[in-house]
Formats: sequence, C-alpha cells, structure tokens
Amino acid sequence: MNMRKTNRFWQTLALFTAIVSFGLFTQQNPKVFAKTLTVGTSNTFEPYEIEDKNGGYEDGNNGFEMDLFKEIMQNTGMKYDIKIMSFNAQIQSVQSGQLDLMINGMSVTEERKEKFDFTDSFYDAGAALAVNKKSKINSLKDLKGKNIGVKVGTTGAEYAQSINKKYGFKIKYFNESNPMWQDVENGGIDGSIDEEVVLRYGIRNGLDLKIVTKPADTMPIAIAVKKGHNQEFLKKFNAELAKMKESGRLQEIIDQYLGDNANIKTDTASERTIFGLIKKNGPLLGNAILETLKISIIGILTATIFGVLLGVLGIQRGKILPGIASTIIYLFRGLPMMVLAFFIYIGLPDVIGQKIPLGVAAIITLTLNEGSYIGAFVKGGFQSVDIGQWEASRSLGLSYQRTLWKVIAPQGIKFMIPSFLNQFIITVKDTSILSAIGLMELTQTGSVIIAKNMEGFNVWAIIAVIYLIIITSLTWLSKLVERKIR
Repeated sequence: MNMRKTNRFWQTLALFTAIVSFGLFTQQNPKVFAKTLTVGTSNTFEPYEIEDKNGGYEDGNNGFEMDLFKEIMQNTGMKYDIKIMSFNAQIQSVQSGQLDLMINGMSVTEERKEKFDFTDSFYDAGAALAVNKKSKINSLKDLKGKNIGVKVGTTGAEYAQSINKKYGFKIKYFNESNPMWQDVENGGIDGSIDEEVVLRYGIRNGLDLKIVTKPADTMPIAIAVKKGHNQEFLKKFNAELAKMKESGRLQEIIDQYLGDNANIKTDTASERTIFGLIKKNGPLLGNAILETLKISIIGILTATIFGVLLGVLGIQRGKILPGIASTIIYLFRGLPMMVLAFFIYIGLPDVIGQKIPLGVAAIITLTLNEGSYIGAFVKGGFQSVDIGQWEASRSLGLSYQRTLWKVIAPQGIKFMIPSFLNQFIITVKDTSILSAIGLMELTQTGSVIIAKNMEGFNVWAIIAVIYLIIITSLTWLSKLVERKIR
C-alpha cells in the first residue's frame, strides 16, 4: 500500500472515529417530551392487546389496554409509534431509552418502581395455574415433580419462583405466552402460570386448557416509562384516565372484553384450516415475505461491502491491517446473532443516548454478522490463488495493489462465488432470528397469526413451506448464476 493510500485509509478511519465519538457524547435530554412516542407491546397478550388482521393496532377492538391507550392518545393529541417485541425485550428497551413506554399488562411492583415510573392503575390482575383439560392436576399441591411454564420477566414468573420450592415443581421459561400454552396442550409441560385474565380470555377463545387456581398476588396494572423520563406523557395520561374513570368509560372498555356479554370474535372451523389461514392472512403473509426479502437483500449487499473490505485488509502487507481484519472477523463471527441484535437494538442506545430504528438495527446486525463470514472466505479466496501469480506480476513491475485487483481478484472471485451465493441463502434464514427484536418478518408474522387463533401446527407448517419455497428458488437461481459466470 503506497503512502497516499495509507494516508487516505487513516483519514477515513479518523473520520469514522470522530462520527462515533460525536454520537457517544451528544446524548438526548431524557426529560424532553417526544412528539412521537415509541411504544413497545407484545403480540400475545390478549385481552390487553389484540392485533388486527394486518398485524398492527389500526383497527378497532385491539384489547382493552390498547383501546384505552389509543383513546387517551387521541383525546390528548399525543402521537405514537408501536413496536412489537417480547415482554423481556420491552423492559430492556425502555431501560435503554429505545422505547419511551411499554403497554403489556405490566404489574406495578416495588422492584419495578425502582427502574420505572408508572401511570395510574386502570386494572388489577393476578397469576393463576392453567393445565390441560385432561390433566389430573387440580391445585398447587399436585405440582410436585411437574414442569411448569412461565413467561420471562412477568409477575407470573416471579410468583412461580416464590412457590416452586414449597410445591416441588420445575420451571421452564418462555418469551411468549402462546408457545407456552401450546406446550401445555401438547403435553410438553404439565401446566403454566400466567395472568388469570389472559388465560381466561384465551380459554374462551378456543385455548384447550382449564384454570385450577384462583388469582394470586393480585397487583395493579399500569403503563411503564423509564424512571424520570416522559413525565409530560404521564401527566396528560393520568388526567385523561381520571376523567374516564369518573364517567364510567374505562369500565365500558373493560367490559367489552371481560364482561358477561363480551363479544369475542373467534375463527370458524374453515378459517382454522391451512387454506383458510392462508386466505384470511394472505396480505399479512405477503407483507412478511416482502419484508424478509427486503431485509435479506439489503443485508447481504451491505455485508458484502463490509466483508470484501475485511478480506482485502486481511491480505495487506504488514501485521496491523491483517490483525484488525482478523480481530473483527473473530469478534462478530463468534457472537450469536441474537446476542448481537439485542446489543445493537437494546444495549447500544443506552450508551450513545440515541434511538436506533428497528430496520437499521436489523441491517447493522446482518452486516456485522454475515459480513464477518464473507470477509473470511474473501480472504481465503484471494489466498487460494497460486503464489506464482503474485510473483510473476511483481516481476513485471506491477505494484502490490494493481497485482491484487488486476490479476489476483479476477481469479479469486471464481473461488468465492459459491460461498457468496450460499451466504445469501443463509442470510434469508437468519432473518428469523431478528424476530426477537420485533422485526415483522415471516417468523414474527407466524407468532402474530397464532396469537389470534392458537393454530400453532398449521401456521408453522405454512411458514415452513414459504421458507422452503424461497430457499429452493434461491438455490436454483444461485446454481444458474454460478454456471453462467463459470
């Protein structure tokens, strides 16, 4: 590398460092009220939140907590943007500042008050034990030696932890309620401890379970924000909530879902078949396919740029640049993608004081993870070219860089093509991991559909077939491209 290009490299690195440093030291004022609030919620906590046919909350009848929130936001003129993710991820995202608040039937406990501020309560709820309808378990005393499911981070999980030694059962943790309930139905676990009102609603909506205990550890339910943040929202929300309590409007909203005459819409038998599910959820599945492909294409393009850069740095003369490339490849190839996604989307904003949009976090995750693998085989592709090619080119007077790009790269690319195409296929499958941070790709969409009809087997069969069709098409296309280039 000549002196001019060396200087250019270090100038670029210095500029990048300056930009990152600026982001680290220019943090937002956490107490300034945002015009558009970023709101976290779950897709599997009915009747608090019930998604519409498009996987959002735009239609009516979105659950009593969501309906209450939407009505208050409309009355006060406050704007919001909803993000869907697991309960545990919501808690971490509020703490990091990635979310302004979370709406997920959150119980107000003394421990949570240390980390969160809450709105005034609008409902009281407690945990209960639910088992398969055919189960012989009738009380907590029958749980000795049994496996009981709980949802991570919930008061139901805390309640189970407080009594499991007394009653001698083992705890299995889940991120969402629906997989846990299905595990009970299928006999994988013996029961689940979850919020009683949620279990009761699910049973009325076709969940094949029965509740065998009364609600325990009843606690107030409220909306949470980070401690000391979004105080203007709390003030406006509480003022409007007080009006709704006084007028009886709050009770009307709750009775719509939990009253004796509550109108619960359930899917018909034909709508629960595979073809019925496809017909009813066609637009949602179509959007999920497009989102999966969009993220995959953008991700593989940025990962390729990043990976090629790492590969080129890895074969430079000297030890510094190859050492940097090797370290980056080792670091991001060694981290599980889910850990990396949580770090970027939930952990990093807490450090830089800036929110990272979900799509941007997803692309960065794919770029770093997939790019590290690409960097490894790009480096290997260049190194696979016979050493004699280097020696012959240099003996003819070509510089190191001209030899690399004019002689070595064209030959090395042929060795890399199969790996590039294979990595694209891997990237498509890896997007499913990003559902953990709420990306509405195919896997997350499957969870949304299941939350509305409890048809786990049929829905996952549909999702699996869609993935197989996409991967088969890409495999066929990659072989065609490989034959054309070679």
